[in-house]
Amino acid sequence: MQLYNKLSAKERAQLIDDAGKDRITISFYQYHKIEDPQVFRDQLFLEWEQLDVLGRTYVSYEGINAQISVPADAFLELKSQLDTISFLKDIRLNVAVEHENKSFLKLKIKVRDKIVADGLSDATFDVTDIGVHLKADEFNKMLEDPNTVCVDMRNHYESEIGHFDGAVTPDVDTFRDSLDIIEEDLKEHKEDKNLLMYCTGGIRCEKASAYYKHKGFKNVFQLEGGIINYVRQVEASGIENKFKGKNFVFDHRRSERISEDVVSNCHQCGEPSDVHVNCENQACHLLFIQCASCQEKMNTCCSKECKEIAALPYEEQKELRKGKGNSNKVFKKGRSEALKYKK
Repeated sequence: MQLYNKLSAKERAQLIDDAGKDRITISFYQYHKIEDPQVFRDQLFLEWEQLDVLGRTYVSYEGINAQISVPADAFLELKSQLDTISFLKDIRLNVAVEHENKSFLKLKIKVRDKIVADGLSDATFDVTDIGVHLKADEFNKMLEDPNTVCVDMRNHYESEIGHFDGAVTPDVDTFRDSLDIIEEDLKEHKEDKNLLMYCTGGIRCEKASAYYKHKGFKNVFQLEGGIINYVRQVEASGIENKFKGKNFVFDHRRSERISEDVVSNCHQCGEPSDVHVNCENQACHLLFIQCASCQEKMNTCCSKECKEIAALPYEEQKELRKGKGNSNKVFKKGRSEALKYKK
């Protein structure tokens, strides 16, 4: 019985090309007490592999968080399969704004302690006791209310390329970093201000809203379905789009364009740009913003040193990486002294 992906990204990419089918990128989440995450994970893998589902999914005792793609002609079958799971019946599926058949190249379903890493050891708050969900039009109205503080619950490299007008964008690397900072900044307004939150698909706000209610905030609201669902509602209803720039996504696309506004700049030359790249030096792999001109000039590298290393033969690069651990797990996204115009 095969319970893990055995194909390389290159092999899977070729299979996608050979199939010649359009794929749909989807995300969804649900907080729910799962008694045996490993058994649930294994069953899910077997069922999804049959449907040619690809993507990244986390399962834990507190629920499921999925970012996946599926062949368009298997979408309804996937939905039917999810409906057979009691706590996922009629779950909202956030369909991507922009499609890319190779947004994911492997099926990875992992059992984690939590579906959103929050760094909290407080077991006394109920993660299902959440704030009020707002649809796009309701969100827009509250955003205009002077009694509202709107907070972007995403990380600095996400909000840098796109955010809502007037939103507070904490300069944090992880979700766990933002929780205490926001509470401290708003501690004097727990009862007299509307705390309005948003994130990519809603999952971080869901947990944050429960946490802040537990911490004594009286008026807690969140954008239902996050930015992805907001854009679909705006397009369907013809209401004003108050999101400026691009929505960062955690797949091979890296982002979806929501408006034509470019709200960020190239980290190397300072010119307007909102294109994220990973440094071509695999020992670095830094995620940063680079314009087309600098990308050509620097060969998609973040520094002269990395450019020199990336130009070396592959075997020499491998030798240089030996004994230095997995840099992909320790680098700071966009945090480098080599980047003159970083946020």
